[in-house]
Amino acid sequence: MSQENVEVVRRALAAFDSGAIEQVLAMVGPDFEARVAPELSAEPDTYRGSEGVRRYFDSFREAFEQIRFEVEQLTDAGDSGVVVGMRMTAVGKVTKIGVEQRNAGVWTVLDGKVARIETYARLDDALRAAGMEVG
Repeated sequence: MSQENVEVVRRALAAFDSGAIEQVLAMVGPDFEARVAPELSAEPDTYRGSEGVRRYFDSFREAFEQIRFEVEQLTDAGDSGVVVGMRMTAVGKVTKIGVEQRNAGVWTVLDGKVARIETYARLDDALRAAGMEVG
């Protein structure tokens, strides 16, 4: 089952990167929750349900253009967890300055849908949170 969860996350990330909000919504569970770590945002927040997904995308579109999310690592964390390491790049809408941020998350998949995302500033922190050894 855990490899299936990795594939669910892989498909969700591809939809996320393409900005296909309706595809993302089809891949999240009804009680979806995502938490953005304070180290990753000037306005850390918790996003719940389909309205939260829409609000998250809107917040990016307000500030950035040319937004890309590149998966750097997907690790099966057993049971329902998948650890994701990614790199976000974008260009400020007003400033036209390029930005880059690496972050990580522990994604929980239940019944084939993404149920929860907990983000971290460092991949090691996400691996530890998932109960995995950090080398």
